[in-house]
Amino acid sequence: MPEKHHNAKLPWAPGSLPLMLAPMQGLTNRGLRSLFIERVRPDVVFTEFVRVKASAKKNITENDRQEVVSTVGKVPLVVQLIGTDTEALLAAANTVQELGAEHLNINLGCPYGRMTSQTAGGALLREPQALARMLAALRREIRGSFSVKVRSGFDDPAQIFSLLPLFADSGIDFLVVHPRTVKQMYKGPADHGVTGAVVRQTPLPVIANGDVFSAAIGHRVLAETGAAGLMLGRGAIAHPLLFERLRGRYPDESTPAGKVDELRDYLQALLARYQTLFCGEHQILCKMKEVLCHVHDPEVVGLARQLKRSKSLAQFGELLTSS
Repeated sequence: MPEKHHNAKLPWAPGSLPLMLAPMQGLTNRGLRSLFIERVRPDVVFTEFVRVKASAKKNITENDRQEVVSTVGKVPLVVQLIGTDTEALLAAANTVQELGAEHLNINLGCPYGRMTSQTAGGALLREPQALARMLAALRREIRGSFSVKVRSGFDDPAQIFSLLPLFADSGIDFLVVHPRTVKQMYKGPADHGVTGAVVRQTPLPVIANGDVFSAAIGHRVLAETGAAGLMLGRGAIAHPLLFERLRGRYPDESTPAGKVDELRDYLQALLARYQTLFCGEHQILCKMKEVLCHVHDPEVVGLARQLKRSKSLAQFGELLTSS
């Protein structure tokens, strides 16, 4: 069995129930993370996945180097790596640790693009022996906490149960479980019956992820699964206040007018950050519209639709401020 790093600290306080901001490609950049930390203070935040290239001399990009050091307000930042080559992943793990990263995560769930045709992300689930070797090698190099974010399987939702001994033996510190298969992408409901079964069958702390769109759903998932915490993705991108609702510090439901005001306020604050972080009107507008793709509440969907049709930042800003 690989050496277990008992001194590795979990990125949340012992005995607490952490609410984490999920790694979401194109969304959880340092600008959005800093806004969430300022407004709703997630217990843990994740980077977007950092692509690790096997061939490049600098195997992670300059922008990703900036992302992995962008910790704000003492909220723990987990750097998520995705890649196909163990040696390159080891080099990247050492690079980000030299830059100051304390917590690392490996993406074993990404269903998108080339990441499923290569053996990276969710596709690694199809090669458990190679995966075991990769995780053991990484564990030896990672000084802080080491976790994986995993789907329930590649195309079989019961596959995860055969992987649990592998995860425990690899010396990782916690699991984030999204109970859909890689093939499902985001189709069909997340089956948190799987999450609960994982909790019962592994000694590792399990963070539940998937389809937590309201405080009521989040509390139900925690009660039914016994998970150690929740990771919020699309639900939080649409409603950052979901964190505070889950903590009981904000009403479960806002009025229709309140929802519109909350969305305007959130987007105005995010736009201010994006105007300093990104270059050029087109990129800023695209980044704002990526957030709006996750806004589906009937009370605000009209405003969201108008904003998504904006052709310029001026038009976008005008729609945000007009009553």
